[in-house]
Amino acid sequence: MSKINIAIDGLSGCGKSSTAKAVAKSLYYKFIDTGAMYRAVTLYFIQHKIDLSNHEEVVEALSNIQIDFEFNQESQKNETILNQQNVEQEIRKMYVSEMVSPVSAIKEVRVAMVAQQQEMGRHKGVVMDGRDIGSVVFPDAELKVFMTASTAVRAKRRQEELAEKGETVALDDIIENLESRDHQDSTRAESPLIKVEDAIEIDTSDLRFDDQVQKVLNLAESRIEKVE
Repeated sequence: MSKINIAIDGLSGCGKSSTAKAVAKSLYYKFIDTGAMYRAVTLYFIQHKIDLSNHEEVVEALSNIQIDFEFNQESQKNETILNQQNVEQEIRKMYVSEMVSPVSAIKEVRVAMVAQQQEMGRHKGVVMDGRDIGSVVFPDAELKVFMTASTAVRAKRRQEELAEKGETVALDDIIENLESRDHQDSTRAESPLIKVEDAIEIDTSDLRFDDQVQKVLNLAESRIEKVE
């Protein structure tokens, strides 16, 4: 059976990653969480007190960053590895979330991460989610999906996700963070969040998780049939 690349873009907290993981699992494809990659870079910058306005510091820091993914048999999930250290839990915390957009907007950061992402998808059979996958990373992806959801729904989902990890955050703070990230992501000069012309939009506000996964799977299967 022929394989394709699937690009899933969209707003923060609309279910991109969880949907992409489920789709990849169903198709036996490789899932790449690009958001986790940028979170890992952000964590490294925070830990090493990198001045985001200092070009030399940023470039040097990036040369010391290696990001991989490791499948955890117990949790049955991919976990993010930063320089051989598992940082999956740490990169999901709010202090990292608050810095992800400014870090992601830096040209050198995006160039470094896009290069790694494109290499991962060179042999097809990849499901990748983010904000510029269909526009920059995989402009030739056979299937491009753009996911949206209302701010209220996204905030509630994020709050529940954080609560499951033992972190209590006020809903208003999460809404403020999401709105700030939406603005920064869509207006940044470098690889802004956009819906490309050939992407199919899916609003997940009123969809059950299984339904949104099935929508993407149906689209994927129709694309796979076309390339066989």
